Amino acid sequence: MPKAISYTKGSIIYFEGDIADRVFILQKGHANLTTTDVETRLQTSEQIKQGEFFGVKSAIGHFPREETVMTLDDVVCISMTAQEFEVMFSNNKPLIMKMLRVFSNQLRLIHKKTESVMNNTEKFNQMDGLFSVAKAFYNDEKWQSCEDVCKTYLKLYPTEANNKELKEMLLKSSAYVKKGISSADAVEETASTTEGTSIKMFELPAFKRFQKTYENGQVIITEFERGETFYLIQNGTVQLTKCINDSNKNLDILKPGEFFGEMAILDNTPRSATCVARGHVECLEFNKANFEMLITGNPQLALLLLKIFCKRIYDQKRRLRILVISDPQARIADVFCMYDEMNPQSSNADRRRKFVITEQDVIHWSGLQQNTVKDELKRFVVSRKIEMFENYMIINNIADMRRIVESRTESKR
Repeated sequence: MPKAISYTKGSIIYFEGDIADRVFILQKGHANLTTTDVETRLQTSEQIKQGEFFGVKSAIGHFPREETVMTLDDVVCISMTAQEFEVMFSNNKPLIMKMLRVFSNQLRLIHKKTESVMNNTEKFNQMDGLFSVAKAFYNDEKWQSCEDVCKTYLKLYPTEANNKELKEMLLKSSAYVKKGISSADAVEETASTTEGTSIKMFELPAFKRFQKTYENGQVIITEFERGETFYLIQNGTVQLTKCINDSNKNLDILKPGEFFGEMAILDNTPRSATCVARGHVECLEFNKANFEMLITGNPQLALLLLKIFCKRIYDQKRRLRILVISDPQARIADVFCMYDEMNPQSSNADRRRKFVITEQDVIHWSGLQQNTVKDELKRFVVSRKIEMFENYMIINNIADMRRIVESRTESKR
């Protein structure tokens, strides 16, 4: 049962880095929430208002606390377990939509910060933005993806059909696609359902009319276009990319049971990323009109979406920590540290790690140029810190990677 807890002035309700499953509501008094900025390493404070929830993301996402909460005077909080919060959340429609919008906005702010860190200073309108995405796929020789974005561009701006550069991109990409050359990244693995029980409700015949299928390299939604639909992946994986300085950068890879496209629905803004099928993909497409009815009418679905937001926020903040490291070797070492956190070992006695990661993955996660990554990985191999194979790498001592990150980042502060 939720219970009221009293704290005296100056008390710490919890510290940044704590592991706990409790959610709080500030009922009486005043409290400050202090976080460490990922980029500047400076602390920022925000006062919690009475009636506000805090500690939600870490509790239901099972992540370390991201902030320290200290009372400014005598305070009373309602404390509940993650399970008790989930029951309250599922039975409160206004709370469902409010929390989803809050988390959607937090994720969008992290995306903007990531763009800033990656020196993306360009501000596009929809037409120029769509063109830049198409050109990035064209430059990467991703012909299927380029063709799809060009067609989206012309659907929205038919008067641009005589645009010389666009015509060249569309003609060339379409010719390659007709020849069966999509140049999309090869996908060998078969994705397993990460949230199997949560999507069983969508296997009913009533949902067949929402089903869409896509093949490798096909664009499902395009960055900068208006958001009218969102998707639930049933089979396959979907790559999220963002156009930064005329190049498409990897944001995430989504698996069965995950949603995408919901951010534009929640805050009525243009798409913040491009979503591309990796291999054969089956998903359900829902529209903006039935989003709120679907979410509020299915508490299990709403809770799943909230947990997905928690994970995405945590994952994107973790990636941002990599991108703010100026030293390239330390940045790559932190990619390995991130993989270690994503695949926790039952025992720390053995520090040798095997990660299913390729050179291309390191390029994506580190945000570094290909030549820089090649050189740094070669140095790791020569010093026998890692062993590289076609589809995986072995880190001989993960503690070495942590030491590199700590020593190089501390020296920059």
